[in-house]
Formats: sequence, C-alpha cells, structure tokens
Amino acid sequence: MNKLSLSLYALACMTSLSPLAAISAETPPKLILQITVDGLRGDLLDRYKHNFGDNGFKYLLDEGTHYTNAHYQHSNTETIVGHVSLATGATPSVHGMVGNVWYDRSQERLVYNVEDENYHMLSANAGVDKSTEIDPTQKTALMDGRSPIPMLSTTFSDELMVATNGQSKVYSVSVKDRGAISLAGHMGKAFWFSKSQGEFATSNYYYPQYPQWVNDWNDSKLYKRYSDKSWQLSLAKKEYTLVDSSATHKIDLAGFNNQFPHPYGAGDSKYFTTKLTLSPAGDELTADFAKTLLSKEALGQNKHTDFLAVSFSSNDYVVHMFGSNSLETEDNLLRLDKTLADLFSHVDKQVGLENTLIVLSADHGVPETAPHVHDIGYHDAGYFEVDSLLNQGVKKRLKQEFGLNDDVITLFSEPYIYLDRELIAKKNLSLAQVQTAIAQEVMKVKGVEMAITSTDIELNNVPPTRVGQLVMNNHHRQRSGDVYIVFAPRKYINDLEGLVIASKHGSPWRYDTHVPIIFAGYNIKGQRIDREVTPYDIAPTLSNKLRITQPSCATGQVLEEVSR
Repeated sequence: MNKLSLSLYALACMTSLSPLAAISAETPPKLILQITVDGLRGDLLDRYKHNFGDNGFKYLLDEGTHYTNAHYQHSNTETIVGHVSLATGATPSVHGMVGNVWYDRSQERLVYNVEDENYHMLSANAGVDKSTEIDPTQKTALMDGRSPIPMLSTTFSDELMVATNGQSKVYSVSVKDRGAISLAGHMGKAFWFSKSQGEFATSNYYYPQYPQWVNDWNDSKLYKRYSDKSWQLSLAKKEYTLVDSSATHKIDLAGFNNQFPHPYGAGDSKYFTTKLTLSPAGDELTADFAKTLLSKEALGQNKHTDFLAVSFSSNDYVVHMFGSNSLETEDNLLRLDKTLADLFSHVDKQVGLENTLIVLSADHGVPETAPHVHDIGYHDAGYFEVDSLLNQGVKKRLKQEFGLNDDVITLFSEPYIYLDRELIAKKNLSLAQVQTAIAQEVMKVKGVEMAITSTDIELNNVPPTRVGQLVMNNHHRQRSGDVYIVFAPRKYINDLEGLVIASKHGSPWRYDTHVPIIFAGYNIKGQRIDREVTPYDIAPTLSNKLRITQPSCATGQVLEEVSR
C-alpha cells in the first residue's frame, strides 16, 4: 500500500453554474475524501506523532501538504459552526449557523441547528439526546426531524453535484447528526449514529426508506461486540507523551470511570451506546459504516468525481470528559490513527490513493482542562456560575434606569443574551440602550473579557481587535442574540444544567480556533506551510482543484500550494 477572511457581505450572494467541461484541464480525482476530526487542535498531531503508525496520520503529515497555522475567524467555536464553515467556505455571519442552538424569535423557543419538523427520522425512536443540546428550562422540546435546510449557503458538495448534473455521488457519515448533515450539503446523503437504537440513521429528507445495505449493516448489531468489554490503554503507560497523575478533574459517567480501564458495561445497559461514543469505539463504528458505504455505493468507480465526508466525533467527547492533555485523548488518537490507516487501505484497494484527494481538518480546537492549567501556574483558569453573570447589578440597573424586571432577559444561551424586544418596544425604550446597559454590567464580572451588543456589531462599532472581528464574523441578524459575551482566556461558565465538564471549547482564543489542514493523495506533495490560513479556504480550494464553482457565499481563498 502506498504510504499512505471576513465579514457580513453575505446579503447578496448568488450561485453561478460552471459547465462540467471546465474540469477537463486535468484528470480529476475519482474520489474526494474529507475527514473531520471533531475537536482536534492544530498542534496535537505533532505532539503525538512519534507514537503513530506509518499509514494513518503519519502518512498525511509526511506525504501531504500540512498547513500548521490554520485558524477559524469566528468566535463561537462549536461543532455545527465549524462543520458548516468547512462545507461552505464561509463564516457564520454568512451561512447562518451561529451556534449549536439559537433562540428563534418567531417560534419563541430555542432551536437546534439542523432540526426540521418537516423531515422525520426513518428509524422509530432514533432521535438524538436532547438534554445536552438545549436549556432544560425551555419547555418546548426539540423537533425530531433533521435536514440541511437551516444552512444558508451552498456547500462544496452541492456545487460538485451541480457541476456534474447530479451524477456525482455525495455521502457524509458521523456519530453526530450535525457532523454528517453539514458536509453532505443540500444535495447529498447523510447518516449519523442513533445512540437510542445503536444504528446509523437518517431522515426522510434523504430517503423514503433505507437502502438494503444500510438495513443489513444495522441488523448486524456491530456495536454489541463491545458488550462487557473495556477501553484499555494501547501502550505501556510510560510510552505516552503526557502521563496525567490526577483524575479528579475527569468525569465518570455512569460507571465509565475517570481513569483506565473504562468499562462499557452490558450491551443492553442504559448508557452502553453513549459510552461507545465517548471512546475510540465510536470512531471504529463510523469507519466501518463508511467503508461499507464506499463499497456498496461504488464510490470512485464513475467518470465523475464522488465525495465522501467522514466526521470522527469521539475525540471531542473524550476531550470534554477527560481533557486534551489526558491519557484518554492520546490513546483515542492512537486508535484513530489505526482506524484511519485501515480506512485509507480500503480506499486504496477500491479507488487508489493516487486517484483520491484527501483533506483532513477539524471543526474547532480545544483547551487543556482548567484545573490542569491552574495547577501548573495559570491561576486565573477556572469556572464560575451563571448566577454571577446575570447578577444583582444587572437586575438593579434594568429596574432603576428602564423600569424593567429581569424577565426582559428572555434567555441566556452561551454566548448570547437574548432580550424580549417586544416588551422593550412596548415600553417605548431604546433597544440599543438596554443592550448597552446589560453589556456594561456584565463586563464588571470577573472572568468576562468583553460584551458586545448586536447594535454595535451592525453599526460596525466594535473594538478593532482580532476578537472583535471574530465576534462580528459570528453575527447573523436573525439568529444571533442581543449581547455576545466573551469570557477571559481559560475562564468558563458552568453549563446551565449545573454540570462541570473537564474541558470546554467555544471561545475565540487561539487554542479553540487552531486546527490542522492537510491535503494528501492525488497529486499532492509533502510539505509544511506555516503561514496563517483558515479552514474557510478548504471549500474554495477543492472547487478550484476541480474547476467548478465555489460555494455560493464562500469567503475563503484558494490555497495555491494545493491548487497548482
């Protein structure tokens, strides 16, 4: 086997179509394989490289074009925001996905990013967990349906379908629905893992019924092979890069333990499938389904370029539970390395790596755990409670200055404060003044770096700093809140459920914006590029490589080292 930038210009984007003949300047790849490792900070591959095998990550690092200094240019570094940015080549100000959830004023409730009541799950009782995605104080449940319709831009895969008159095959697979739906775009097919059913599922946006091969894979109950087994260390403990001595900051979910070994429990136990996703097993199941899809749908066997996106979710869950500096994160990446090597081998046999253009990146970076950073000398690192944010100072000023009670604050859904605009208008008050008063009071809270109002963003009255620009790039007039809160570096607010997790991303700081970008296979040469680039560049670069139209609202630039 072979060894193996940005603002709010989005209001007037339009798609122009390119003829398929435009591809003929060179023989196009038979397959584009886009890999996303959820929560993979840009430096972690180099940190752990010495323990990788030759044919997974190391193949990409040594034989691919590796952009070491890639950073997102939006502030809310969450899963859906990054995935859709990868797919569209645009910022959230353009594509509209400002967070995993946002408050929909027309429905007066919090909505989930890819929910769609018009398209229901094909599998009964295969909905996703709601408690981790939505404020439990909100009474309206999430819709169980899923579709890409909330995405406000076309994607690379959409433009590929247009350019080939629908002849390309486009698929996307992930444990997370948002990880799969985003990269499949509006025209491809998406599958994601249902923890409630232990199978890969989809909605009737994509199919009226499952293809037989999907039924066969689901009927095999492959997830049960982990029953009564444990996630054990792959290597002797002394061989790991960072041997964490304390497990006190780690999370023990339902007996999964906060240190090795991590027992999955019985295959019919309540949290069994959830534990699989918190470990390398989630990625292994994803890869197996992707390999089956690759074969059964005969990807890379046509005269048109096909597209397969695989988003590996386990790293994000592992980091949340145990921290990026943990044995668990390193071991999970070592196991993912083997999973990738096996996937690349499968692609090589079916399509040929020389015929496959691989691109790997991540949806966001991650920080180290606050207790760990605190213990080694950064004493401001830590958590504080939500009650200290919307405190008596905010309530007092609202009452004294405007005659308002704190019920004018409809919702705090990090990073946004949403206000009751109808109430403010009914009392003939200035929305901008109310926003500013709240922002000023919030900024008095220790641990808050900045609070920026939507009025100031829309008037371009934001501090001319990197973080200020990133907040602007995250703003969408219909979906963003009235006040955007930026917490200080390595300072976090506890989840509304009262949970403290080991590590929490979502900030504009460099540890959360930094991700790898690597192109490999096809005619890509091995090189390291250290200038700053952005993941928004990936979709335009792929489009340019295939000589097709870029996604409708893309803001990224073509990466010349890959396109030439």
